[in-house]
This record gives sequence, C-alpha cells and structure tokens, in this order.
Amino acid sequence: MEANRGPLKGLKVVEMGTLIAGPFCGQILGDFGADVVKIEDPKSGDPMRQWGRSLPMGLSPWWPVIGRNKRSVGLDLRTPEGREIARKLIDQADVLIENFRPGAMEKWGMGYEALAASNPRLIVARVSGFGQTGPYAGRAGYGLIGEAMGGLRHITGEPDRPPARAGISIGDSLTAMHAVMGITMALHARERTGRGQMIDAALYESVLAVMENLVTEYDLTGYVRERSGSILPGIAPSNVYPCAEGEMILIGGNGDTVFARLAEAMGRPELAADPRYATHAARGANQQELDELIGAWSSDWKLPELIEHLEAAGVPCGRVFRAPDMLENEQYQARQAIVEVDHPVFGKVKMQNAFPKLSETPGAVRWPGPGLGEHTEEVLAEIGLSTEAVAGLRAKGVV
Repeated sequence: MEANRGPLKGLKVVEMGTLIAGPFCGQILGDFGADVVKIEDPKSGDPMRQWGRSLPMGLSPWWPVIGRNKRSVGLDLRTPEGREIARKLIDQADVLIENFRPGAMEKWGMGYEALAASNPRLIVARVSGFGQTGPYAGRAGYGLIGEAMGGLRHITGEPDRPPARAGISIGDSLTAMHAVMGITMALHARERTGRGQMIDAALYESVLAVMENLVTEYDLTGYVRERSGSILPGIAPSNVYPCAEGEMILIGGNGDTVFARLAEAMGRPELAADPRYATHAARGANQQELDELIGAWSSDWKLPELIEHLEAAGVPCGRVFRAPDMLENEQYQARQAIVEVDHPVFGKVKMQNAFPKLSETPGAVRWPGPGLGEHTEEVLAEIGLSTEAVAGLRAKGVV
C-alpha cells in the first residue's frame, strides 16, 4: 500500500452519498489524502457495489474505483441510534458530503444549521439535481436530467437523431468536481474565518458551467446551438477521418498555421492559399467540402503511418482510444496514468490513477473500494464506542 503523501492528509471527511455524484466527490478527496469515512446501509451498501455491465466473480468492477481510498462504516440512518452515531462522526469531521434529496437531512435533524451549531468549522457539500432552493429543489434529479436541463443533451449526437448521451455519467462527475472545488475553496476561506460553510452543488448548474458561450450566443444573436455530430460548426478541419483497414484518426487543423502544415503534409500546399480555405471563417463556411477532401486523402493511409507522418509535420492528431489501447500506450505507461492495485478477491485490478499530478504532495490509489462495513469497528472505536457496544448495535441491525 502506497504511503499517504497527499495534500489533504489529516482532513476528516464523512461521505453520506450514494451512486456517483457524492461518492466521486469523496473519491477525489480520498485520492489526495483525506480520511474519507463512507457511511453505508449495513444491509445493502451503496448501489455502486452492484453496478456494472458484467460482474466478475460476482463483484462490481465499478466499486473498486469509486470506493477507493475510503473506509466503510455500516450504519442505518433510519434509526435514532444510527443518526446519533453519524452526528458524533460529523462533529469530529472537517467535511460532510451528502447527496440525499433536499430536506432529508433536515428531517433527520442534520440540516446545515444544526450541524454547524455543534461543529462551526464543518464544511457541508450538498449535491443534488436542482440545488437546495428554488421550485425544483424537491424533485428527484439524476445525472441525465441535469445534463438535459443544463443544455448538454440537446447538442450531443447526430443532427437527424434524438439527443445522445456522452457514454459516461458526465453530469454526475461534473457535479462532483464542482463540489470538490467548493470544498477546497471553503477550506481556504476557513483559514481566514475559522468557520465552515455550505456548498450547494446542483447537477444542472454544474453542466451549465461548461456550456461555453451557448447562452450568451443566443442572447446576442438568437442562434440556438443544435446537434452537429462529430464536428463543431464553423471549426474546421477538426473531425474524425477514415483510414485504411477500417481505422479512424482525429485531426485538428483549424488554426491558420496548423492548416498550412496539414496542407503541406497532404501534398497540397496550395490549399492554404485557396480562398475557400485560407482563413478560419472560410474553412468554417466550407467545412463539409474540406472534410471530404481530407477524408479522401486519409483513407489511403494506415493509421500508424499516418500518425507518424502528421506528427512529423506538427499537425495535432491521434487515434480513438479504447481500454486496450490505453493499457498498451507508451504515454500512459510513462506517466503511470493507469495503476495496478491489490484487491482481496480479484488479486490485481487496473484503474485510472489520481489526477492531476502534484509535484510535492501527489495523490495516489492506496487501496480499492473496501468491503461493506469493513472499517465499522475501527472507525467507531475512534469516537469512543467499545467492541461490546458495537456488537450490541450490530445485533439490533444498526451497524
């Protein structure tokens, strides 16, 4: 197990979230050294323990990643005893992450004001579909709804087909990242004020935050951005192009100087001076024609040779990576972008490393997602519960 050198070493975090948005927030904090105590239902645990297209050896391949670097405590929050223990853990914590529907924590007597009264330095990250206020606050909000309301779904996919999804739970992940940003900002503010605060991270707003100029463009011009498939309208050339043997290559040559290098590499240097392609605006206006011209040229090349040719010419390009490509790639290997972690059942399991890389206090994957309730006795002992007391709680189904 790798030693904890992370910048958040010593930070105590209680995670009360399930599924992706809250737990990914906890994963990031744990990756960078925080002591993340994950509270789970002692009977079923986080649903992520069962998620996955396949279940090798009956276990989810998702859980080792999103549960990594955390300590699991089984605790039934529907019982008074469970909530009392949770309050004791939170009273000693720096950060609480929760992604219940707004109002649930208040119903349990654990709203922000109540928690801050006994732990003024506490930072509470509240993750939800629509935020803690407004007419939609009480609605159930999954990632796909946030992606749609934030504008991402409408512009994703082919123009003649219904909106598509990104292939991952991008809305949940963006919300987790915004929650982490809020937590780190609140920690900095706490250094000055001595007090914590609440972070209200909404799914739809986290998606909206990365929508570039979508709203502003409509406000100023009335243009509503639509689905455009693999291109960005008016940005050319920047697309996926065919190669020999059914392979594909991504080429980005939309800058004037880069396009000139691409034209030279194609053996068509005159294209850079052609009025149809000489400027950014001209290439955008003739995007389809230009893409067809490049595709006709690229289709005669095998992918490895074409990448080598374009790299020598200084043209941004690359293959469309799949998991096998990642495991074999020299750049991934040189930077240890994928690590191999000991697992009690799988033996070894590969997963993405902790990002970004810090030069002095790097993050690390110290252990994969733990067994349900694996650390219950250990964590509860830290708040003064004896082995006998934990055994009694276990007999009652509280832990």
